[in-house]
Amino acid sequence: MLKTILAISGKPGLYKLISQAKNMLIVETVSADKKRVPVYASDKVISLGDIAMYTDAEEVALGEVLESVKKKENGNVTSLDYKKASAEELHAFMAEVLPNYDRDRVHTSDIKKLIHWYNLLVSNGETDFVETEKAAE
Repeated sequence: MLKTILAISGKPGLYKLISQAKNMLIVETVSADKKRVPVYASDKVISLGDIAMYTDAEEVALGEVLESVKKKENGNVTSLDYKKASAEELHAFMAEVLPNYDRDRVHTSDIKKLIHWYNLLVSNGETDFVETEKAAE
């Protein structure tokens, strides 16, 4: 599921891939308004499925981190307001979700973005963060 959810540099929020053309993508906002927009080859686009978080041992896929947040929050939007939370509160939240995250390479802004993306996905009904065995087959 995360392979079709995109983050686009310079544009707020997340986007769902709808279609591909010769030199652009057609994407739809992951929000209530479902606005469709073109994304051109000059835009920096990354799939959430390609993002990982640093840990002390190796990188952990973003889907696994989002799944861990989902378990902590019982599938609901996070109780922590990332806009008003202090850096200490954000890092404490991250320590609960991913205990061995690399405190030097995972910045406060990364944690804010993680919480924002999680809340955006959950509030719009996207909750399958890790592909199950059956879906892979």
